[in-house]
Parts: sequence; structure tokens; C-alpha cells
Amino acid sequence: MKRIFILFLISLISCNSDPEQVDLLITNATVLDIEENKKWANRFVAIRNDTIVAVKTMRDRDDFKANKTYDAQGGFVMPGLWDNHVHFRGGDSLASENKDLLPLFLKYGVTTVRDAGGDISEEVFKWKDQIKNGELSGPRIFSSGPKLDGENPAWPGSIPVTSENDVQMALDSLESMNADFVKIYDGSISREMYYEIIREAEKRNLKVTGHMPMSADVTEAVKFGLDGTEHLYYVMKAASAKKDSIEKEKSGYSMIIPLARTYNDSVAKVVFDELAQADFYVTPTLHIGKVLKELADADHSQDELLELIGPGIQETYQGRIMSAKRAKESGSSMRDFTEDVFQKMIEPMHDSGIKILAGSDCGPYNSYVYPGESLHQELNALVEAGLTTQEALLTSIRNGPRFFDLQNSYVRVDKGRIADLLILTENPMENIENLESIQAVVSKNKILKVSEIAKKTP
Repeated sequence: MKRIFILFLISLISCNSDPEQVDLLITNATVLDIEENKKWANRFVAIRNDTIVAVKTMRDRDDFKANKTYDAQGGFVMPGLWDNHVHFRGGDSLASENKDLLPLFLKYGVTTVRDAGGDISEEVFKWKDQIKNGELSGPRIFSSGPKLDGENPAWPGSIPVTSENDVQMALDSLESMNADFVKIYDGSISREMYYEIIREAEKRNLKVTGHMPMSADVTEAVKFGLDGTEHLYYVMKAASAKKDSIEKEKSGYSMIIPLARTYNDSVAKVVFDELAQADFYVTPTLHIGKVLKELADADHSQDELLELIGPGIQETYQGRIMSAKRAKESGSSMRDFTEDVFQKMIEPMHDSGIKILAGSDCGPYNSYVYPGESLHQELNALVEAGLTTQEALLTSIRNGPRFFDLQNSYVRVDKGRIADLLILTENPMENIENLESIQAVVSKNKILKVSEIAKKTP
């Protein structure tokens, strides 16, 4: 009798308690756990501000009251995508065209980007804050700020580093603007200054990635604290069976074809295992390699997304187009050699434990590599290179946050995680191309229907 009375009191209290107020409820959802390769049907997701406060079965739906409710109608809910290599650049005259493309990332479910350096950093950091505060529509931005390069940098806006004093001043500058990581470029940086930047950044607990001079060695750089590399040239060099003799005869990018020809699986395994032990990240950027490989012959004039790219940014495409045509006329076959080797490297790198980052390299100057859509293409390329669909998705949604030690705030649709979410009609864990079925994106506790994002202005 006493037990029945207690249960009655609990029931009475429960019935009289007010529902918890939230900003957004996503109901009738199938929640995907991509890490565990599981799905949970008949769920709702409760969101307050930009944080998930509950993921429960629909029978508990009435425990919450929301300002806005979105019925997923059985659709799939997963974390938003991360594009871990993008560029905002082109100088002040192109700043507005760069800004106009921010919603295009969201249209393709890219809710976070890692900006790998440019020459409009002041604007980028302003956008970053505005997006964070809900004042601007676009993906969350992590940015390196200006690149670090040698004397007479290859890209405008870069910081030249030619002495130890320059290293300190450059890192001071990046820290003063709250840059999220350090990006080194290989235009003219010396091997000595490259290593020195890494050593000093490590002392300051700054993440370092980027290009590297071909005279340097990635396995040596890791010992000084290098966290990752962008593109695959430098890891490919380390995996060449004849890199020492090639280095004596060649310099810079003239080494690429000989290195590709002498890539050795056995050497590669030793290198990959060593890098994996150092918790190393590699951003392959396979898709842009394919685009540039075909650039001299391809006709992009009818690309669906081209009309959304501003005329100033489209003009920047001409540099790579002309370069591709000159390479074809000269008979250069560098990309034919490298792209095949790069694709071959992906699966053994992943299997060794190297953390692969999905990154598109989209942005001005990188011809016809479109924001958002190119990240889908990169994930497709990783699957074609041997990763499973699950593994490919994790290179974006898990390894992106991991690079910044933020894996406990993202990765899963779970209580306490950031509510950057995608709602799809098809399950992307079954087929990577199902990412094309994104119906809505959750960003800053708002539901954005993809059909209404980044429309062409009449």
C-alpha cells in the first residue's frame, strides 16, 4: 500500500511539473551515431541556444515546450560537416564576394570551416564573431590568420619570416589576433625557419600545419611539434625509396615526379606508423587535384554553382586555367603521376592511424572548387580511395573537432554537444552520396531549409 502511494505521488508531481522551455525541437527523427555506426529511430532533439539539451524518445515529447518545432518525418539527423581547408582571400576588393559565399557552405551542410589563410584576415575574424553571435549566417570559422612564409611571400597578406626574431614577432601577431592555429606556406620559407616556427609554436601550445619546403622532412618536423600537413606532397616525399638521392639532384617542386615514381609501400608503412604515433593530421585535398588535373580541357561554363560565384572571384580562376594550359602544351605530366599516388596513399595512411582531415581547398584562385559542394566531392573521393562511408564521414565530423581538441563538444548528436546538425531524407552511412539529400540545417538554434539558402539574386 505504501509503495502504491509513493508511486501515486511521483506520478502526480510529474503531471504537475511544467515542461522545460527550449528554442527548438526536432521531432520524429532518426538520430545517427556515426562513430558507433548506429541509428536511433523515433527520437526528438531539444536545443537551447546552440546546445543540445536532450535526445529522447518521442514518448517524452511533452517534457519540453519549444519556440519552434520541426517535424523530421522519420528523416536522419547527424552532426554538421566540417570543411578543414578553405580560403577567404583576394584583397579588400573581393571581401564582400567572399562574405556572400558563406551561406553556400550551409546549403551543403558544412557548419564549420577551417580557414587556411589569406589576405583579408581582419574581415574573416569579424565574420567569425558575427556568426558566433548569430548576427551573420554562415559556418563557424576557425582561422589561421595570415600565412607565414619566407622573404617575398608567394601570397599577399602573408607574414615574411627570415630570422628567429621574425618568428617571435609573427607568432606574437597571430596570438594578438586570436588565430586558431599557425599555417606555414612554402613559397620561400627556408628549412631552418620552418623548423624554428614549429619549435616556437610548440612552446606556445599553438597548433601548426600547412605546406613545407621540399628541403625539409616531415618526420623531422614532427619531432619539433608539427601537428599536420596540408596536401600530400610532403608525406609522399618521406615515402620515396630514393628521396635522399633525388634531393641532391633536384630542388623544390621539380622533385615531385621523381618522388612519385619512387614511392615505396614498405617505406611508406614505416613513415605512416611514425606519424600516427605522433597523433598526426593530413588533409589530402583529393578533389581539387582532380579538378586541376582536368582544368586545361574541362568546360565549366555550365556549372550549376558558377552563377553564385562573384565576377571578381571568377576572374581569379584565370591564373590556374592558364597555368594548366601551359603545362599541357609543355607536356608536363606531374599531376598524372601525383594524383594516382595520392589516391593510393589514403587507405594505408588511415589504417596506420594517421588522422585524415576532409578539406576542399575551395576559395578564390582555386578554379571551380565551389564552397560546400566541393566538400561533398572530397568525401566521395576519399571513399573512392578506399575508405568506408563511415570512415570518410568521420574525417570531417570527428577529425575536424579533434584537431582543435574539441571532440567532446561536437561529433555526436547528444546532450551537451553543439547543435550544428543536418536533417536528411536518406541515410549517408549507407551511401556517401546520400549527403545530397540534406533537407535542412540547424545553425544557431534556427532551422534553415536548404532549398531557401544561397539562392541566386534575380
